[in-house]
Order: sequence, then structure tokens, then C-alpha cells
Amino acid sequence: MHLRGVVLPEDEVRDLWVRDGLVSFEPVAGAETLCGTGWIVPGLVDAHCHVGIRYGGGHEDREGAITQAETERDAGALLLRDAGSPIDTHFIDEHEDLPRIIRAGRHIARPRRYIRELGIELDDERDLPEIVAEQARLGDGWVKIVGDWIDRSVGDLRPLWSDSILKEAIDAAHANGARVTAHVFGEDALPGLINAGIDCLEHGTGLTDDTIELMVEHRTALVPTLINIDTFPGIADSAGKFPIYAAHMRDLHARVRRTVANAHDAGVPIFAGTDAGGSIRHGRIADEIAALSGAGLSNHDALGAASWNARTWLGRPGIEAGAPADFVVYQEDPRINPAALTEPQYVILRGRLVKTHNPVTGHR
Repeated sequence: MHLRGVVLPEDEVRDLWVRDGLVSFEPVAGAETLCGTGWIVPGLVDAHCHVGIRYGGGHEDREGAITQAETERDAGALLLRDAGSPIDTHFIDEHEDLPRIIRAGRHIARPRRYIRELGIELDDERDLPEIVAEQARLGDGWVKIVGDWIDRSVGDLRPLWSDSILKEAIDAAHANGARVTAHVFGEDALPGLINAGIDCLEHGTGLTDDTIELMVEHRTALVPTLINIDTFPGIADSAGKFPIYAAHMRDLHARVRRTVANAHDAGVPIFAGTDAGGSIRHGRIADEIAALSGAGLSNHDALGAASWNARTWLGRPGIEAGAPADFVVYQEDPRINPAALTEPQYVILRGRLVKTHNPVTGHR
């Protein structure tokens, strides 16, 4: 096929062709023209996406996981970084019409210190390096640990691991060719995680000026999952037995957009992730991009955090000669009108047209 439009992020009007599922900037004889105008964006990235966790909680079955992946695809999210799944989603790779998934394996936590039945629970923290190494070998270059969670004995968020064990575990992941990310809400777990060499933080609502400075020093990335953080007031409302924890969660929510703005201004790399699965429905990457814009990123940077910049961070190409033809076409510039992100005109995955939207009839 042949497309012509404004190609981002270069912001240039270009012609491109698809041959054998790959991008070409050289004409292909007999190619059918799909569009002559529009904005062509490298396939969107949801960098915190749980294919395999049922909305409302629990394990998803194969059919349900496929439906989740289809929902992400139709929203334009063609690359998903799995931030922990209770099921093995490798069967998704057999479907040429579904997004690519970069897996982090299962969450690693302590007993009663995370959502039940989702993670691997370690009675002895000394087992963490070995389990991290194992998950690194099973995944696609990432491992996910739970950095903090409510400790019911104290009634508030507390770290799960000692600093020395974190350093051993992260070193073990790196030795096995994987990067490490961590779920972390509060303040106390952050110095240990960052100083141990962690590669990314999920949520990061407890960041302060000091820990933001540490992130810059260690080149630690942040995936703030803002649409998930908007569930914090509801979590607090349901935590009547733990008033200190409830107040803490409300405070973290109240300042999260200022926190993200401060991290962005300081130079922390920020990427878009929805935390879809569990309490967040799939297919909401456009909402997360809008939330990042509302937290101080420009519309251009917010879109880049869910497209070209995220792809570079994850080691995947954008719209380049010879790269897989994974892109989304919009009728309007999504940086000027972010609402356009909710209705891709065309979604092309591995060189196949997998979704089209007729703006007149609304048919797909």
C-alpha cells in the first residue's frame, strides 16, 4: 500500500510504501493508495499494560487476553510493555494481527504485600536475586518487582525489601540481560530502589525533589500511570481501617501532576502507561496521553512518550526504511487536537490494515 501524509516526529509531508510488511520510501509498483493526507504516527506504546489480568481483578483466560490485545490494537497501541501478568501470554505472538508484547513475567512480592494471586510471593527476601534472575530469563528483557505496598501492621505504605537485597537482585537481572522496574507509590522505598540501579519506576507518586534528582543522576525512567492514580481517592475511601494510609493516598493523588511536572522539568525520561487490567479498562492510551499533557508535558512530548520516544526506549523502531510497518493515521494533527487520538482513521500493524474508521458513517 501507499500512504502520503505528515510523518511524525519529523513533521514532514512524505510518501511511504509498505512492501512485505516493511516500510519503504521507494515507490512500489501497483501499490494501492490508502490515504493522500493525514498525520502518520509510529504505532502507539502502552508501557504499563497488563494483558492477562481481568478487569475487576483475577486471571484472564486465553480468549479474554486476546480480546484485551484487540482492544489495545484498535486504540492504536501496537507495542505493549507487560508490567506483570499472572498468565503466560506468549500465545499472543502467534496472532499476526495483535500487538507485540514485551514481557516482564510475573510480579515479585512478599506474602500479603500485593494483590492476591497475581505475583510470586517470597517468604524470605534473600530469594529475591534468584527469582529475579529466573524471571529475567523467562521474559523479554524486563522484570517487575513490587517496591512498596500497605503494611497492615503499621497501617501505611512500607518498602518490601532491604536496600542490599535490591542491589543484588537488580544486578542479577542486569547480568541476565534484563532491565528492572518497580511498582512504588510512597516515598520511603524510592532511595533504595534508585540507588540500587533500578531502570524504571511505575507510578512514582511519592517522588520528592531529592529523589527526582537521584533519578536524573541514575538515568531512571518514570511511567506515572496517571489515569490509574486517579483511582486513589476511591482506594482511600475503602481503607477505613487504615486512616493513615487513606490520608497518604489522598495526598499522593492531590500532588501527582505537580510531581510529574517537576520530574519532567528536571529531565527524567517519562513514558506513557495506563496500568490497564484490574481497575483500568484496556484501550485508554489516548486518556493517558491527555493526562500527561495536563501534567506539564507539551502535547508533542506527551504523544512522543506514547510513540517514538517510547519505542526508542524499548529498542523498537519507528517509521524507518526497512522497519516493520506499524503506524497509526489520524485525520487531524493529534498534537493540536488530542481528541483525534480517540479515533484513528487507520491502524496498520505488520503491514496489514487492521482497523479503518469511516468519519462519515462511523463504520469500522
